[in-house]
Amino acid sequence: MLPILFQAAIGLLVLGAIALVLSNLQVNLIRRGLGLSFDWLGRPARFPLAQGFLPYKTADSYAWAFVVGFVNSLQVVVVGLVLSTILGVLAGAASFSGNWLLRQLANVYVAVARNIPPLLHLLFWYFVVFTTLPGVRGHVNALAAWLRLPISVEFMALLVGLTVYTGAYIAEVVRGGINSVPRGQWEAARSLGLNEGRTLRLVVLPQALRAILPGLNSQYINLAKNSTLAIAVGYSDIFSIVNTTFTQTGRSIEAFVILLLGFLVLDLLISGGMNLLNQVVLRRG
Repeated sequence: MLPILFQAAIGLLVLGAIALVLSNLQVNLIRRGLGLSFDWLGRPARFPLAQGFLPYKTADSYAWAFVVGFVNSLQVVVVGLVLSTILGVLAGAASFSGNWLLRQLANVYVAVARNIPPLLHLLFWYFVVFTTLPGVRGHVNALAAWLRLPISVEFMALLVGLTVYTGAYIAEVVRGGINSVPRGQWEAARSLGLNEGRTLRLVVLPQALRAILPGLNSQYINLAKNSTLAIAVGYSDIFSIVNTTFTQTGRSIEAFVILLLGFLVLDLLISGGMNLLNQVVLRRG
Protein backbone atom coordinates (compact mmCIF):
# COMPACT_ATOMS: atom_id res chain seq x y z
CA MET A 1 0.00 0.00 0.00
CA LEU A 2 2.81 2.41 0.89
CA PRO A 3 4.51 2.15 -2.54
CA ILE A 4 1.20 2.99 -4.24
CA LEU A 5 0.67 6.02 -1.99
CA PHE A 6 4.25 7.15 -2.58
CA GLN A 7 3.84 6.92 -6.36
CA ALA A 8 0.53 8.78 -6.16
CA ALA A 9 2.16 11.54 -4.11
CA ILE A 10 5.01 11.85 -6.63
CA GLY A 11 2.50 12.00 -9.47
CA LEU A 12 0.53 14.76 -7.75
CA LEU A 13 3.73 16.74 -7.14
CA VAL A 14 4.70 16.48 -10.80
CA LEU A 15 1.24 17.55 -11.95
CA GLY A 16 1.28 20.42 -9.46
CA ALA A 17 4.67 21.59 -10.71
CA ILE A 18 3.45 21.49 -14.33
CA ALA A 19 0.29 23.42 -13.39
CA LEU A 20 2.36 26.03 -11.55
CA VAL A 21 4.70 26.52 -14.52
CA LEU A 22 1.78 26.86 -16.94
CA SER A 23 -0.01 29.29 -14.62
CA ASN A 24 3.07 31.50 -14.27
CA LEU A 25 3.60 31.38 -18.02
CA GLN A 26 0.03 32.46 -18.69
CA VAL A 27 0.25 35.31 -16.15
CA ASN A 28 3.51 36.63 -17.60
CA LEU A 29 2.17 36.44 -21.15
CA ILE A 30 -0.98 38.34 -20.16
CA ARG A 31 1.15 41.06 -18.55
CA ARG A 32 2.94 41.46 -21.87
CA GLY A 33 -0.32 41.46 -23.77
CA LEU A 34 0.46 38.04 -25.27
CA GLY A 35 -2.05 35.76 -23.61
CA LEU A 36 -2.23 32.27 -25.07
CA SER A 37 -4.52 32.31 -28.07
CA PHE A 38 -5.03 30.25 -31.22
CA ASP A 39 -7.32 32.73 -32.99
CA TRP A 40 -4.51 33.59 -35.41
CA LEU A 41 -4.73 30.09 -36.93
CA GLY A 42 -7.66 31.29 -39.04
CA ARG A 43 -5.79 34.25 -40.53
CA PRO A 44 -4.22 34.11 -44.01
CA ALA A 45 -0.66 32.83 -43.82
CA ARG A 46 0.53 34.99 -46.75
CA PHE A 47 3.81 33.12 -47.22
CA PRO A 48 4.59 30.77 -50.12
CA LEU A 49 5.57 27.13 -49.83
CA ALA A 50 8.20 25.70 -52.14
CA GLN A 51 6.46 22.33 -52.33
CA GLY A 52 3.30 20.76 -51.06
CA PHE A 53 1.64 17.38 -51.48
CA LEU A 54 -1.67 19.17 -50.77
CA PRO A 55 -2.82 22.28 -52.67
CA TYR A 56 -1.86 25.52 -50.98
CA LYS A 57 -2.20 29.27 -51.71
CA THR A 58 -0.79 32.23 -49.81
CA ALA A 59 -4.37 33.27 -48.99
CA ASP A 60 -4.91 30.02 -47.07
CA SER A 61 -4.92 30.05 -43.28
CA TYR A 62 -2.05 29.28 -40.93
CA ALA A 63 -3.98 26.19 -39.85
CA TRP A 64 -4.03 24.85 -43.41
CA ALA A 65 -0.33 25.70 -43.82
CA PHE A 66 0.37 23.54 -40.75
CA VAL A 67 -1.65 20.69 -42.26
CA VAL A 68 0.28 20.97 -45.53
CA GLY A 69 3.59 21.03 -43.65
CA PHE A 70 2.68 18.04 -41.51
CA VAL A 71 1.64 16.03 -44.57
CA ASN A 72 4.95 16.98 -46.23
CA SER A 73 6.80 15.71 -43.16
CA LEU A 74 4.68 12.58 -43.08
CA GLN A 75 5.46 11.92 -46.73
CA VAL A 76 9.21 11.99 -46.07
CA VAL A 77 8.92 9.90 -42.89
CA VAL A 78 6.76 7.14 -44.41
CA VAL A 79 8.85 6.76 -47.58
CA GLY A 80 12.05 7.06 -45.54
CA LEU A 81 10.96 4.28 -43.17
CA VAL A 82 10.35 1.91 -46.07
CA LEU A 83 13.58 2.71 -47.95
CA SER A 84 15.83 2.77 -44.87
CA THR A 85 14.40 -0.58 -43.74
CA ILE A 86 15.15 -2.15 -47.12
CA LEU A 87 18.64 -0.67 -47.17
CA GLY A 88 19.34 -1.62 -43.55
CA VAL A 89 18.16 -5.21 -43.94
CA LEU A 90 20.24 -5.65 -47.10
CA ALA A 91 23.35 -4.14 -45.51
CA GLY A 92 22.88 -6.08 -42.27
CA ALA A 93 22.43 -9.36 -44.12
CA ALA A 94 25.39 -8.58 -46.42
CA SER A 95 27.68 -8.40 -43.39
CA PHE A 96 27.20 -12.19 -43.08
CA SER A 97 27.78 -12.89 -46.76
CA GLY A 98 30.38 -15.40 -47.85
CA ASN A 99 31.45 -12.89 -50.51
CA TRP A 100 34.41 -10.98 -49.03
CA LEU A 101 33.91 -7.86 -51.17
CA LEU A 102 30.19 -7.61 -50.43
CA ARG A 103 30.85 -8.08 -46.71
CA GLN A 104 33.50 -5.35 -46.66
CA LEU A 105 31.34 -2.93 -48.63
CA ALA A 106 28.52 -3.38 -46.11
CA ASN A 107 30.88 -2.83 -43.18
CA VAL A 108 32.41 0.30 -44.76
CA TYR A 109 28.97 1.75 -45.51
CA VAL A 110 27.80 1.25 -41.93
CA ALA A 111 31.00 2.63 -40.42
CA VAL A 112 31.04 5.75 -42.61
CA ALA A 113 27.32 6.57 -42.56
CA ARG A 114 26.96 6.16 -38.78
CA ASN A 115 29.86 8.47 -38.00
CA ILE A 116 28.67 11.40 -40.11
CA PRO A 117 26.05 13.66 -38.44
CA PRO A 118 22.64 13.60 -40.13
CA LEU A 119 22.82 17.32 -40.97
CA LEU A 120 26.02 16.75 -42.96
CA HIS A 121 24.33 13.88 -44.77
CA LEU A 122 21.56 16.22 -45.92
CA LEU A 123 23.94 19.01 -46.90
CA PHE A 124 26.12 16.60 -48.88
CA TRP A 125 23.23 15.15 -50.85
CA TYR A 126 21.67 18.56 -51.47
CA PHE A 127 24.67 20.75 -52.32
CA VAL A 128 27.09 18.16 -53.74
CA VAL A 129 24.82 15.65 -55.48
CA PHE A 130 21.38 17.06 -56.32
CA THR A 131 22.36 20.69 -56.87
CA THR A 132 25.88 20.50 -58.31
CA LEU A 133 26.01 17.38 -60.47
CA PRO A 134 24.76 18.05 -64.01
CA GLY A 135 21.53 16.40 -65.10
CA VAL A 136 20.40 15.35 -61.63
CA ARG A 137 17.70 18.01 -61.35
CA GLY A 138 16.35 17.01 -64.76
CA HIS A 139 16.11 13.37 -63.68
CA VAL A 140 14.26 14.40 -60.51
CA ASN A 141 11.79 16.45 -62.57
CA ALA A 142 11.30 13.50 -64.92
CA LEU A 143 10.63 11.21 -61.98
CA ALA A 144 8.10 13.68 -60.59
CA ALA A 145 6.31 13.83 -63.95
CA TRP A 146 6.31 10.04 -64.29
CA LEU A 147 4.94 9.46 -60.78
CA ARG A 148 2.69 12.55 -61.00
CA LEU A 149 3.83 13.57 -57.53
CA PRO A 150 5.26 16.88 -56.25
CA ILE A 151 8.84 15.61 -55.97
CA SER A 152 11.60 18.23 -55.79
CA VAL A 153 15.36 18.28 -55.40
CA GLU A 154 14.88 19.35 -51.76
CA PHE A 155 12.58 16.41 -51.09
CA MET A 156 14.98 13.94 -52.71
CA ALA A 157 18.02 15.28 -50.83
CA LEU A 158 16.16 15.01 -47.53
CA LEU A 159 14.83 11.54 -48.33
CA VAL A 160 18.15 10.10 -49.52
CA GLY A 161 20.08 11.66 -46.64
CA LEU A 162 17.73 10.29 -43.99
CA THR A 163 17.57 6.90 -45.72
CA VAL A 164 21.35 6.48 -45.94
CA TYR A 165 21.88 7.66 -42.35
CA THR A 166 19.09 5.64 -40.74
CA GLY A 167 19.76 2.60 -42.93
CA ALA A 168 23.24 2.28 -41.40
CA TYR A 169 21.80 2.10 -37.89
CA ILE A 170 19.12 -0.35 -38.98
CA ALA A 171 21.88 -2.49 -40.52
CA GLU A 172 23.52 -2.71 -37.10
CA VAL A 173 20.19 -3.62 -35.51
CA VAL A 174 19.70 -6.37 -38.09
CA ARG A 175 23.25 -7.61 -37.64
CA GLY A 176 22.75 -7.85 -33.88
CA GLY A 177 19.47 -9.71 -34.36
CA ILE A 178 21.09 -12.20 -36.73
CA ASN A 179 23.95 -12.71 -34.27
CA SER A 180 21.40 -13.63 -31.60
CA VAL A 181 20.31 -16.70 -33.59
CA PRO A 182 22.30 -19.79 -32.48
CA ARG A 183 24.88 -21.03 -34.96
CA GLY A 184 23.23 -24.42 -34.84
CA GLN A 185 20.34 -22.99 -36.88
CA TRP A 186 22.76 -22.09 -39.69
CA GLU A 187 24.30 -25.54 -39.60
CA ALA A 188 20.91 -27.26 -39.57
CA ALA A 189 19.82 -25.24 -42.61
CA ARG A 190 23.00 -26.10 -44.48
CA SER A 191 22.51 -29.77 -43.68
CA LEU A 192 19.12 -29.54 -45.40
CA GLY A 193 20.80 -28.22 -48.54
CA LEU A 194 19.72 -24.58 -48.22
CA ASN A 195 22.09 -22.02 -49.68
CA GLU A 196 23.21 -18.90 -47.81
CA GLY A 197 20.48 -16.62 -49.11
CA ARG A 198 17.63 -19.03 -48.40
CA THR A 199 19.06 -19.79 -44.97
CA LEU A 200 18.96 -16.11 -44.06
CA ARG A 201 15.51 -15.53 -45.53
CA LEU A 202 13.73 -18.68 -44.37
CA VAL A 203 15.48 -19.70 -41.15
CA VAL A 204 17.57 -16.95 -39.57
CA LEU A 205 15.68 -13.69 -40.17
CA PRO A 206 12.30 -15.01 -38.92
CA GLN A 207 13.96 -16.02 -35.64
CA ALA A 208 15.95 -12.78 -35.44
CA LEU A 209 12.81 -10.61 -35.63
CA ARG A 210 12.33 -10.82 -31.86
CA ALA A 211 15.66 -9.08 -31.31
CA ILE A 212 15.34 -6.75 -34.31
CA LEU A 213 11.93 -5.16 -33.78
CA PRO A 214 12.64 -3.24 -30.52
CA GLY A 215 15.72 -1.67 -32.10
CA LEU A 216 13.79 -0.83 -35.26
CA ASN A 217 11.25 1.06 -33.18
CA SER A 218 13.95 3.39 -31.85
CA GLN A 219 15.45 3.98 -35.30
CA TYR A 220 12.06 4.74 -36.85
CA ILE A 221 11.38 7.36 -34.17
CA ASN A 222 14.85 8.84 -34.71
CA LEU A 223 14.15 9.15 -38.44
CA ALA A 224 10.90 10.99 -37.71
CA LYS A 225 12.69 13.41 -35.38
CA ASN A 226 15.62 13.92 -37.78
CA SER A 227 13.16 14.91 -40.51
CA THR A 228 12.96 18.33 -38.83
CA LEU A 229 16.41 19.01 -40.35
CA ALA A 230 14.53 19.58 -43.62
CA ILE A 231 14.84 23.31 -43.03
CA ALA A 232 18.56 23.01 -43.88
CA VAL A 233 17.78 22.04 -47.48
CA GLY A 234 14.75 24.29 -47.96
CA TYR A 235 12.06 21.62 -47.82
CA SER A 236 8.68 22.89 -46.60
CA ASP A 237 8.08 20.57 -43.67
CA ILE A 238 6.10 21.34 -40.53
CA PHE A 239 9.16 22.67 -38.66
CA SER A 240 10.04 25.23 -41.35
CA ILE A 241 6.41 26.38 -41.47
CA VAL A 242 6.29 26.75 -37.68
CA ASN A 243 9.53 28.73 -37.83
CA THR A 244 8.07 31.11 -40.43
CA THR A 245 4.79 31.39 -38.53
CA PHE A 246 6.20 32.51 -35.21
CA THR A 247 8.48 34.96 -37.03
CA GLN A 248 5.41 36.57 -38.57
CA THR A 249 2.97 36.33 -35.67
CA GLY A 250 5.19 36.30 -32.59
CA ARG A 251 3.18 33.32 -31.34
CA SER A 252 6.19 31.13 -30.69
CA ILE A 253 4.69 29.23 -27.74
CA GLU A 254 1.46 28.29 -29.49
CA ALA A 255 3.29 27.40 -32.71
CA PHE A 256 5.75 25.16 -30.92
CA VAL A 257 2.97 23.52 -28.90
CA ILE A 258 1.35 22.53 -32.20
CA LEU A 259 4.71 21.26 -33.48
CA LEU A 260 5.37 19.24 -30.33
CA LEU A 261 1.89 17.71 -30.32
CA GLY A 262 2.21 16.80 -33.99
CA PHE A 263 5.47 14.93 -33.50
CA LEU A 264 4.25 13.38 -30.27
CA VAL A 265 1.27 11.90 -32.12
CA LEU A 266 3.52 10.72 -34.96
CA ASP A 267 6.01 9.06 -32.60
CA LEU A 268 3.21 7.42 -30.62
CA LEU A 269 1.72 6.01 -33.82
CA ILE A 270 5.11 4.58 -34.82
CA SER A 271 5.66 3.09 -31.36
CA GLY A 272 2.13 1.70 -31.20
CA GLY A 273 2.44 0.07 -34.62
CA MET A 274 5.80 -1.47 -33.82
CA ASN A 275 4.57 -2.74 -30.44
CA LEU A 276 1.61 -4.43 -32.13
CA LEU A 277 3.94 -6.01 -34.68
CA ASN A 278 6.25 -7.16 -31.89
CA GLN A 279 3.34 -8.80 -30.04
CA VAL A 280 2.30 -10.64 -33.22
CA VAL A 281 5.84 -11.94 -33.71
CA LEU A 282 6.08 -13.05 -30.07
CA ARG A 283 2.75 -14.91 -30.25
CA ARG A 284 3.76 -16.70 -33.43
CA GLY A 285 7.13 -17.57 -31.92
